Amino acid sequence: MDEEDLGAIASLIEDEYARAILRHTSEQPLSANELMDRCDASKATTYRRIDRLREHDLLESYQEYDPEGHHYEVYAATLEELSVRLDDGEFVVELDRTRDPADRMTDLLNQLR
Repeated sequence: MDEEDLGAIASLIEDEYARAILRHTSEQPLSANELMDRCDASKATTYRRIDRLREHDLLESYQEYDPEGHHYEVYAATLEELSVRLDDGEFVVELDRTRDPADRMTDLLNQLR
């Protein structure tokens, strides 16, 4: 991971709203409206953080359908572990993500059947 990516991810982890979104979406997938309520954040703040987290593959999204046929986007954290260590003068950052998104999508489709 280069210094620019490291800085961007560190900035995200430092941000209270980004951390709250990761924390809540690690428990269960949530819509943007649910995240606004749980994080006590404005719509603009919530969507900005969602976009930034998705840019760095720390958050994924997919469509969820309700019984009346409506659909909406929900978000789930992909970050499982983040570690930073100093090795011979170099920062080494390791990101462990949850299962492959394709496997999670297959699980979701199987639940709809």
